[in-house]
Amino acid sequence: MSMIRDLRDAVRPVRPSLRKSGVRMDGSVYDATRDPATPSAVVDCAVYRNGSRVEFTHALTPQEAMRQVRRDGGFVWIGLHEPTEAEFSGIAGEFGLHPLAVEDAVQAHQRPKLERYDDSLFTVFKTIHYVEHEQLDANSQVVESGEVMCFTGKDFFITVRHGGQGSLRGLRHRLQDDPELLAKGPSAVLHAIADHVVDGYVAVADAVQDDIDEVETEVFSPGRKGTPRGTDAGRIYQLKREVLEFKRAVSPLLRPMQLLSERPMRLIDPDIQKYFRDVADHLARVQEQVVGFDELLNSILQANLAQASVAQNEDMRKITSWAAIIAVPTMVCGVYGMNFDYMPELHWKFGYPVVMTAMVGLCLGIHRTLKRNGWL
Repeated sequence: MSMIRDLRDAVRPVRPSLRKSGVRMDGSVYDATRDPATPSAVVDCAVYRNGSRVEFTHALTPQEAMRQVRRDGGFVWIGLHEPTEAEFSGIAGEFGLHPLAVEDAVQAHQRPKLERYDDSLFTVFKTIHYVEHEQLDANSQVVESGEVMCFTGKDFFITVRHGGQGSLRGLRHRLQDDPELLAKGPSAVLHAIADHVVDGYVAVADAVQDDIDEVETEVFSPGRKGTPRGTDAGRIYQLKREVLEFKRAVSPLLRPMQLLSERPMRLIDPDIQKYFRDVADHLARVQEQVVGFDELLNSILQANLAQASVAQNEDMRKITSWAAIIAVPTMVCGVYGMNFDYMPELHWKFGYPVVMTAMVGLCLGIHRTLKRNGWL
């Protein structure tokens, strides 16, 4: 079927280089935050019938939209941004959402998961946004996370977003341009959002890879070898913390994607379900990258600390070598500085030049020996 063959092209825009273009992780050019003038958390509420958005003379409330769907068919897609408990309670009651899922959607800070209730699926995605920075330092923020909660029912789809990024408005517009895809119902929207989020992971992974390559190059740069690495250690540790936040978004999502792609579910269209396998495959690839980032940063940090230890040992050897050289004239001068009348060569005419020559000769000999042995 042509609609299915073009599924990925319909929901996935061409993604330019994240670092060079400045395009946000989700590929959207729309404002991710709620308009302060909007008194409601509802960003958009629309009824879709036969794959097309039904136009009305006025903006529908969620309750009105659901009544339209129950009377004439189709499904309703409601988008909310950081709703309060009071704002969401009416919608939850209208659509019969489970109280536990409602509590998670309002309070946020959930790990990625998939929960099945009687008449709906509750899915949590962590969105990741790459934070542009001119130069990575010990205080740089590399990634910023948000959340998208999805309620999937037979005739409704509800998204609840948390965070200042991860807008779904651009995705909604792209889906509306493909009526055949939207005709598949809420499960097509769920796949589009999953694919959209995982595409963001791929883009962020590419950008983080560039940061790691930059740090790795500087740590192992020949021109800086043997110098203290305190600043580098701070940068590496900060980057490792940011990768850990990325990992917390990616790894828990693997199991939900596998369930959506492998286990038959009555709320997921069979034609759409097979495409969750592709999303799961891309997610597994990103997860391998993130695990590799963590291991590589561990190695870089250990190498950096080892280089710092080597540099300190070299400094100590140099200090010890010069102390040994200075010990020779110190000893000779200390002996001849004693107040005794009867000392060898004390009144000899050539005593001074002989002693000075002997001290210089001994110091040069020690210096040459230490330098030949690599201490200087």
